[in-house]
Amino acid sequence: QVQLVEFGGGLVQPGGSLRLSCAASGSGFTNVIMGWYRQAPGKERELVAALTSGGSTNYADSVKGRFTISRDNAKNTVYLQMNSLKPEDTAVYYCNVKTRDTIGSITGNYWGQGTRVTVSS
Repeated sequence: QVQLVEFGGGLVQPGGSLRLSCAASGSGFTNVIMGWYRQAPGKERELVAALTSGGSTNYADSVKGRFTISRDNAKNTVYLQMNSLKPEDTAVYYCNVKTRDTIGSITGNYWGQGTRVTVSS
């Protein structure tokens, strides 16, 4: 069982920056996919960034070059650094961890509570 607590959202002006954090507790971080999703009002939840325990990353086209996902293994924390923020980045952001077995099959799926990011003047 993995528990996730995320924080760091808030109000920021266009062009500004925020860093989201997601602290995880429990085992199973040897072979995982960590991700950040977001959901804007009236829209479906979408993946914005993902990071495997092996270091591979994937980003939505809309955030490439602006957002960076990273992990601090000592703190069991995953981060999303968001730069050059745009109004269309406004959404509730959710941390996600998927655990995997040795052949890559998903064995667990865990979500944070969400943190709101508002980009506005």
